[in-house]
Amino acid sequence: MASGAHTQAPYYFIPHPSKWPAVGALALIFFGFGLASWFNGASFGPYLFWIFVAIMIYMLVGWFGTVARESERGLYSDRVDVSFRWSMSWFIFSEVMFFGAFFGALFYARTISMPWLGDLDHKMVLWPDFQAVWPNTGPAGTIEPFHTIGPWPIPTINTALLLSSGVTLTIAHHALKEARRASTIFWLAVTVLLGFTFLGFQVYEYAHAYEELNLKLTSGIFGSTFFLLTGFHGFHVCVGAIALSAVLFRTIKGHFTPEHHFAFEGAAWYWHFVDVVWLGLYVVVYWL
Repeated sequence: MASGAHTQAPYYFIPHPSKWPAVGALALIFFGFGLASWFNGASFGPYLFWIFVAIMIYMLVGWFGTVARESERGLYSDRVDVSFRWSMSWFIFSEVMFFGAFFGALFYARTISMPWLGDLDHKMVLWPDFQAVWPNTGPAGTIEPFHTIGPWPIPTINTALLLSSGVTLTIAHHALKEARRASTIFWLAVTVLLGFTFLGFQVYEYAHAYEELNLKLTSGIFGSTFFLLTGFHGFHVCVGAIALSAVLFRTIKGHFTPEHHFAFEGAAWYWHFVDVVWLGLYVVVYWL
């Protein structure tokens, strides 16, 4: 992400060939094989996953640093800034479609498939004791009994944390536009702290679900949709918190001006998108 620059180049900057996309692709290969192996009980799965984490950290530090140096050297013109804004807008749109697919899968399974199966002569087509209820545990013995997670207390606490982080981020943005750097740093740090606190509560919730509620990724359609929706959202919160941490570090170093700070704005757009997705999850997954 670029911040713009204190003195901007009059031309459209084209970066030199970069190794970082290839490094990121390598990291994702380890991510896919590592996670799939881990979930299927392979002993080497966790090692592949942590190799992914190490490569990803290396890529993020290197790529963020490269873009920050280009920005502070004044290589980005207003035309480049427009390109960054369009790119970030389309990226967020793709994320909307991503989560829309998972919300759609949950809606289809719960609102369309389940009533349709209930209308069948299930003694002939399904197992004799089938009941068209949500959540469904499937044929007896196939899925272990489990308990669902209600909205209180952790999901509600996490909702308060994310909504509060949206407010603190907005305060930090206004402070930056008013050239109050100390206030920007303080409120941005509070935002990052709230984001990582959210992740801590989600880790605790997952541990509670697995150990005490027997709610797992293998718990039928409910378990798979629950963990895919909340898990991918948690991943996005993690990415957003890392991006905001990078912006915080740059702000402390004296980067950004009231007129040119797209790195801040891009991370803020992403964070507010994450907030909105969580509100949908909170209502659809935990309340309904």
